[in-house]
Amino acid sequence: MSIKFRKLWVAASAGALVVTLAGCQAPAAGPETPMRIGASLPLTGEFSQGGADTQRGYEIWAKLQNEQGGILGRKVEMIYKDDATNQNTVVSNYNQLLSNEGVDLLLGTQSSLLNIPASTVAERAGMLYICASCASPEMFNRGFKYSFFSQQAMASDQGATFADWIIGLPKEKRPKKVAYPSLDDPFATPVAEGIRKKLEAAGIETAYADTYPVATKNFDAIVTAIRDSGAEAVVQGAQFEDGVNFVRALNRANFHPEILYQSSSPTYGQQYVDGVGKANTEGVLFSSSYHVDADTKGNKEFAARYREIYGGYPPEDAADGYAAGQVLAAVVEGVGRTDDQKALADWLRGNEVETVLGKLSWNEDGSPRGDFLLGQWQNNVSEVVLPGEAATTTRITRWRGEAF
Repeated sequence: MSIKFRKLWVAASAGALVVTLAGCQAPAAGPETPMRIGASLPLTGEFSQGGADTQRGYEIWAKLQNEQGGILGRKVEMIYKDDATNQNTVVSNYNQLLSNEGVDLLLGTQSSLLNIPASTVAERAGMLYICASCASPEMFNRGFKYSFFSQQAMASDQGATFADWIIGLPKEKRPKKVAYPSLDDPFATPVAEGIRKKLEAAGIETAYADTYPVATKNFDAIVTAIRDSGAEAVVQGAQFEDGVNFVRALNRANFHPEILYQSSSPTYGQQYVDGVGKANTEGVLFSSSYHVDADTKGNKEFAARYREIYGGYPPEDAADGYAAGQVLAAVVEGVGRTDDQKALADWLRGNEVETVLGKLSWNEDGSPRGDFLLGQWQNNVSEVVLPGEAATTTRITRWRGEAF
């Protein structure tokens, strides 16, 4: 946001200070002036894997966007800051992006934990805030006008396809008891709770339900409690590291439930395979926003450029970051300017945007309208198993590869 005159005042938010900017907009920048886009990401700390992948998605989007002429004829320049997976730091970073860097536009950080306080900075500054990873219901129950989530569904709904599949199994194959261990995190917990609510309503008993702190590294005691509960299926609300460590603990306990669902860790692609071992990925179920073979806008170009630069298949967080960039470009091109952020937000509420994740649209509160894919690792490949029209295979297996 280019600002000629600034009036600054300070308001408290999320235990930190939020600097709010207001003033007269400078004349529209010419084509020789870069379109500066700011983002804070957890490039170190607990969520650094997701932060690095999101940054890769942003970077590839910016490169391809610039090859197509930029946005409104201006080259995209990305400005990054590392929030180190710290809520206070992320608030400070977005304040600095607005007050010191003078960015025109914002993209979000990684995880709901960080996006919740970060989006408060954007809201008070009246800046559009498009986040690739902010699925917690807490993001959109605050009456904010400028925050938008650039995936298909909120966390509480992301496991709906999985839950419906369980409910639809023949009675003899349906688990009678399910365990719900979950990371104490505003994204992970609602995923597990959303599934639990649907399965309990269908008469499936909850054998175990508890949250564990982010600092948890050893899951032996949790796995023992789940095993002793008689659970036949496990639904884990997980990010990356905790999901990997949980699978390792299952193996140490020689406990292999028939159905293993993890909310996020399996979407980290090769990093997940390397973390748990190829044999242990077989049959793991997960909800996903993205598949590398999807016939969606820009996906071929995105996947090819990812392989060219980084090698391998793009992980979900990279695709989500790329899609956020696509949404940002679409809204700015649709409005034709960046100095009216309210017009940008209003445009998103009334339009659909084609992305690598498919067609996205939004409710009045900025939450998305759509459904997630149900994925499963099979033969060292991440497949889509449901819904049928998007499936890359008709086969669904138990964890460790036995057929249903």
